[in-house]
Formats: sequence, C-alpha cells, structure tokens
Amino acid sequence: MKNSKNHINSESNSPPSGGIQGGTPPRLAEKLLLWFLKDELAEEVLGDLDEKFYSTAAKHSTRKAKRNYWFQVINYLRPFALRYFKFKNSYNTMINHNFKVSYRQMLKNKGYSFINIGGLAMGMVVAMLIGLWVKDELTFNQNHKNYNNIAQMLRVESDGLGGTAVNNSLTTGMGNLVRQSFPDQIEELFMVRARKQAPIIGNGEKKFREVGIFLEENGPSVLTLEMIYGSTNGLKETRSILLSETLSQKLFGEENPVGKTVKLNSDKDLLVGGVYKDLPKNSKFSEAAFFSRLLLLFRENEESMNVWNNYNIDIYVKLANHVNHEQLAELVTEKIQDHYDDWAKEAGQTFILHPMKDWHLNSEWKDGVNVLSQEKKFVRLYGVIGIFVLLLACINFMNLSTARSEKRAKEVGIRKTLGSLRKQLITQFYMESFLYTIAAFGLSLILLWALLPWFNETSGKGIVAPWNLAEFWLAGMAFILFTTVVSGSYPATYLSSFRPIKALKGGLKPGKAASLSRKVLVVFQFTISIALIIGTITVNNQIQAAKNRPIGYSPKGMIALAPGSPRFGQQRELMKQEILNTGMADAVGFSNYPVTSRLGWNGGFTWEGMDPSFDQSFNTITISNGYADAVNMEFIAGRDFDPNRETDKNTIIINESAMKAMQLENPVGTVVKYNPSWREAVNYTIIGVVKDMIKGSPFQQTDQSIMFLDQEYTSYMYIRLNPNVSTSESIAAIGEVYSQILPEAPFDYQFADDQYNQKFEAELRIGRLAKFFTLLAILISCLGLFGLSSFLAEQRTKEIGIRKVLGASVINLWKLLSKDFALLIILSCLIAIPVSYNVLQGWLDSYEVRTELYWWVFAVAGLGGLVVTLATVSFQALKAAIANPVRSLRSE
Repeated sequence: MKNSKNHINSESNSPPSGGIQGGTPPRLAEKLLLWFLKDELAEEVLGDLDEKFYSTAAKHSTRKAKRNYWFQVINYLRPFALRYFKFKNSYNTMINHNFKVSYRQMLKNKGYSFINIGGLAMGMVVAMLIGLWVKDELTFNQNHKNYNNIAQMLRVESDGLGGTAVNNSLTTGMGNLVRQSFPDQIEELFMVRARKQAPIIGNGEKKFREVGIFLEENGPSVLTLEMIYGSTNGLKETRSILLSETLSQKLFGEENPVGKTVKLNSDKDLLVGGVYKDLPKNSKFSEAAFFSRLLLLFRENEESMNVWNNYNIDIYVKLANHVNHEQLAELVTEKIQDHYDDWAKEAGQTFILHPMKDWHLNSEWKDGVNVLSQEKKFVRLYGVIGIFVLLLACINFMNLSTARSEKRAKEVGIRKTLGSLRKQLITQFYMESFLYTIAAFGLSLILLWALLPWFNETSGKGIVAPWNLAEFWLAGMAFILFTTVVSGSYPATYLSSFRPIKALKGGLKPGKAASLSRKVLVVFQFTISIALIIGTITVNNQIQAAKNRPIGYSPKGMIALAPGSPRFGQQRELMKQEILNTGMADAVGFSNYPVTSRLGWNGGFTWEGMDPSFDQSFNTITISNGYADAVNMEFIAGRDFDPNRETDKNTIIINESAMKAMQLENPVGTVVKYNPSWREAVNYTIIGVVKDMIKGSPFQQTDQSIMFLDQEYTSYMYIRLNPNVSTSESIAAIGEVYSQILPEAPFDYQFADDQYNQKFEAELRIGRLAKFFTLLAILISCLGLFGLSSFLAEQRTKEIGIRKVLGASVINLWKLLSKDFALLIILSCLIAIPVSYNVLQGWLDSYEVRTELYWWVFAVAGLGGLVVTLATVSFQALKAAIANPVRSLRSE
C-alpha cells in the first residue's frame, strides 16, 4: 500500500510527456480503487488506468476520460481483484446475525415486503426510463465528433406580418461566397438539399424507396460518419453514393459493396464509395439511408450550384476553434448584403450561426429570438415526473416503515432488556432497510430489461440498455444508500431510543408528529397522482381537438404515390386513363408537392386594391386536372380547372385563408399578377375558392395557399378508390396497371389517412407516456395506501371490537376508518388543481389550435382519485369492521 500511496502523491498528478495539462485522474476514484484492490495489482492497474486516462483526454475530452476512469475502477470490483478484509470475529457475527434477522422479517411479513419492494421497484424503473430518455435528449447529435464546432447558417427576415421569421433554406450562391470569404474562421463548409428526398435505390430486382441526404462531397467527413467499408471520401465522383449498413444489407447482403453500382430512380448508375454504421436515432441525420452528391439534383450542372434566386439548400459550417458565432454571423451578413436582390433588402435579411449543440433543444424562434422549445419543456417536465414518481415510491417506503415500526416497540424493549446496545439496534434497522432497497433495485433492473423495448417503440427512441455505463451504476449505488438511510432513519433513531420498561408495558403510543408526517406524505403522493391524471386527460383532449378540425379534403379512401421513374412524366396521362378504365378508382390527380406538406412558398403576387404594406408569401402548389376530385377538395365559390378550356392555364384557385389575407370579398374573377424573380410576370385569374386544407401541423392555423394548373411538372399521384369495391381488390388491380406501365419502379403506395395521422405522432407519444407514468404513479400510491390502511386498521383492532360490542354498524365503522383518508384526498385535490391548471395552461398556450381546460377535467380527476382511494382503503376497513369482536378483544 505504501507504493500505491506514493503513486497518488507523486505520479498520478503529473501527465506523461505530451499529455493533457488540463486535467488529472479523479482522486476519489483512485482512493476507492486502492481501498479494495489487492496490493500486488495496485501499481500495474494504476499505471494502465493513467495511461488510458491521458490517451482519452487527448483524443476526446477530460470529462470523457474521467467518466471512463470511473467505469474502469468499478469494473475491477470482481473477485480476482478484491483485497481480503479482516474484521473482528464479533463484528462478522453481528453482521451475519442482523442479516438473518432482517431476512426472516421479510419472509414473515410477505404482504408488507411485496408492497415495499414492488412499489419501490416501480418507482425506480420509472426514474431509470425517464433518466435514460432525458440523457438521450441531452446528448442529441453528440455522435458527431465535430459536435462542438459544427453550426448551421440560418437567415432572419421580416415575415410580412410585422414580425420576424427564422428560416433554414438558403441559396447556393450564399454558400460559395461564405466558403471563399472566411477561410481562417471556417475550416469546412458543405451544402445540403433542404427538402427531404426519398428516391428509389435499386440493385437488380431489389428496389427500395429510401430517405437520403444529397450534399457536397466533404459533408461525410465533417459529420465524421463511422465507416464499415470504404471511407468518408467516397463521394469524390459525381455519380457516387455512401450506403448505410442497413441499406447495404438489403441490397447486397453481407458482402462488401464498395466499387459496385446501384440505380438511382432506375436511370442513374451510382458507384458505391463506402458503407457507414447506421446513425443513432438521436442524430439530426438519423433518417439517412444513404448520402450522395448534391450535384445530382442540379442535373450535374456546376453553374446551377451558384445561383442567388432559389432558396433550396441548407448550409453547414465547421468552425475553427474559439471562433465567436455572433461576430462571424455579423461578418457573413455584411458580406452577403452586397448581393441582395430587392426582396432580400425589403425583408431586412440577416444571418445567424446556430451551433449543433442547440439544434434539438433550442431550435424554436419567436420574432427572431430563440425561445424555450417544446422539446426542452418536455425534458424538464418528464424529469420532474421521474423525480416525483421516485419520491412516491420512497414516501411509500417511509410511510410503511414508520407505521410498522410502532408495532415493533415490544421487540425493541425485549432486545434492550437482553443487553442489546442502541448502535446494534440502529444497525439492525438499517440492515432491514438496505435489504428491501437492494431487492427493489434488483427487481427494477429486471423490469427495465423487460420494458425498454416497449419504451423505445412508444417514445420513438433507440435507447440501449445502460449495463456498461459507469454513471448508471454509480447513480444506482447512490440511490440505494440514500433510500436506505432515509427510510431506515426513523425506526433506527426513534425506536432505538425507547426505554425498555415503557415499551414492554405497551404504553408506547405514536405521537402526533408521526401521524402528521404520514398525512403530509399521503397528501403529497395523491397531489402528484391527481395532477398527472389531469395532465393525461388534457393531452388527450388536445389531440382530439386537432383531430376534430375540418381537414378540407378527404384522406379516407385515397392512396398516394411518388413513382420513382424518369418515365413517369411521359406515362402520366396513360397511367391515369388505364387506372380509371379498371373501374377501381373514381378519380386520379397529380401535384408537385404532397397534399400533407407545406412545401413551396413564393412571393411576388400583386392585385388591384392590394394593401401597399402587404408583404406576405403564399404556399403555392401545382396540380393537374382531376386533382380536386381525387383529394375531394370542397369549393365554397367558383369552379375547378376544366380540361376543355384552354384559357384555364392562366387561372388559379385560392383557399379561404388566402382570400382573407388578400381582403377579397368576391375573389372569383380577380386578376392576380405573379412576378417571381426567376421568370417573367404572368397575369392569372381566380376561378375558384376552396376550404382551407390542413397541410402542415393540425395544431397550427392553416396557410394562405394558391394552386396553379400544370400537367407536366407534377411528381405525386393521388388515386380516389371506388368505395363500392373492396380496398384489397382495388389496390391489386391498380398495382397491376402500374407495374405494366412502370415496371422499373416499385408500387409503394401509402394510404393518405395514414400520412395525415402521422402528424399526431408526437402528441400521441406524449399521451401514451403520460398514461403509463400516471398509471404507475396511481398504482404506487394505492400500494402504499393499502399497506398503510392495513396497519392503521390493525392498530385500531380493539377499538373497533369495543365499538361493535356497543352497537356500531358496519357502515359506521367503515366511515370511521375511511373518512381520514377521504379528507386527505380532498386536500390533495385542492393543491393539485391550481398547480396543474397553471402548468397546463402554459403548455396549451404554445399551440395555435388548442383545447380548453374544462371544469369537468378537474372534477373527473378529483373524483377518480377519491374513488380509487376509497376502493383501496375499503378492503381493509370492511375487513376490520366485519371481524368477530370476541376475537379482537380476546387478549383483554
């Protein structure tokens, strides 16, 4: 041990030559290691750990090195490395005795043990799941090694409504200019297609529609993709591609595909330059099944990669160390201002650099200012819920421990009479508390293993079991010690202080302080449970409020396709006619954007009587003849496009929101001039007005929209199925026609109502998790209440017997035993209702479309809590009330 201590004092605080000077191995971890490690292993192990520490600190960070050091220390808690501790024989005997007594107490009181262990285990597993979820949220994008240096360039400008908007889409000209202008501050810059792309990727007969990212060739190396085959430089060729591990296995099985080719949309051969490990779900780019060159989307025309009038890309930069984001953003704005067109000048366009660490939890803006995001609110909310649910379990434990400890007064008296010292009694009670806690922790690990797959599916996460995380085991050990001390402190300190004569006489009665503390804890428990019930009902009401909104079209009975074939444009009309000829479809239509998407925003519209201060963009979409019938749009004025009218090519259809924004009372016949920066001005006549269609979030107001007629530039197809024919029969017939006309493209259709329902996924996920946590919170509270009521009923057994002898009815006795608990629940309601109202009102205010906090929500929650309480308590109350009084009074 002497050599080992010298190691700490002289060696461990000095990094090796060339090492990191900013940190040293954690002293506490070293001391812990030397305490339990065999002397003969100390020097070698400490040397290895120090070497690993400085290596990790140099490659990554001191924080990660210290975390890894702790993990390695805990990993040495194995039999081969443990020192042999010698204790006095009497001490060993006492520990062994206390363990046996505690174990027998657990077996003797099986019901009490089940309630304590089960409740505590449920609280622990909820805390573990929420803790893992919060950690996953807080570590978003940290799989990218350049995490601290990557930022996204965003533009800030007027929204045309007197406010300020923040947008991500920029121009290629901006990207090239910034790259050339700031070589000292920006180490790397790469551009990415802003709009999500999902083309067909094929290898022979294997064809799959996959979401991919089209970016410049240096992008994969900046994002530090973890390569299995090839390298991050695999996009040197224009027609090249990097495949994810999953897509590579789907296309090529287990073989190395580097050097082979795949088909992009059945017409371009792409050379496979590498295979990378699937990105984790807590990465912004997690959906990417492949990475390919941005130039492919610009028809491989280099000139198209340097334009200033098309906002269609995202720009990411890797900054040099110690570059100030705000100062560089100001320089970028000054540089780009020389290239502004009239629209950008009028909008007052400026730029900011948004660091990667803020992409997930700090990406919500209001009037150009970063505000508290919904994601961050949920991190805080679920964190609080996890702490509270864990507190519920601990409160149960403490309540039952204090209630039961008063039964053991005579046991304490006898043990003191036989010579037990107070410190021995304290050790005994702490040992019992420790056994219950360690058993609950073991059960919670089993529950975590069983529930984690379901939790991942429900929460949309990809969380891995934390068995190899040192932080997890350290937190577990800390919680075990904390719960042991807290729950064992009352019986250990209070009961061990009894005078043996008073305890044996039975004169010991629980004081008002002990009773009051239990009541406070019960109120706290049910305040949390009732608040969670109110929250769960409100989340469900919010989802239903959005679902009950008029959609403006009919997704039911409609299928959507995006054929991945270059021949689709040529065969569009043939396919439409052939599908209608089958009799399996009532209408077929085409558009350039999905019906469930807000893509496509343009300005440059003017009309007679327009407010001179009007400066808003419109959501624009190109549709074909038949589209209105296919999606079942509802006209409130005018008519649809007519294929027999040649003049309809210069007409438009607007929605209600556009009519209001344009302040037109009778819009049909109004001439609107469209003068975009990328083509000559054209006059269009409004021929129809349709009801607002929910294309974006159903929790937001609808956008003002303008629809143009175009038979050519449409890539999405919508088919209204014949309601008189079974869905399976219709799809089979349509699929056969599709495969005959476009055999190279898979018939991968989607039901439009499924696409629409995906818009509720985030809120539905919140609702499912809220229900799960609420159910467990109520169950934990009821377990504790059941145990507490049983002990209190047992404590009043003789009182109940006397009352029955004197003529008390069963109902009167039930009221006697239940009223105290009922009053506590009413008090919980009075606390929970105003607190939950304030929290939920703040949450609802973040939605444009929201439900009301109805009075009946609070009434149902309060009444539900009361009913659950009475049902739980009544079992023990009625059991005590109908007991034979002779048996209750026999000992007297």
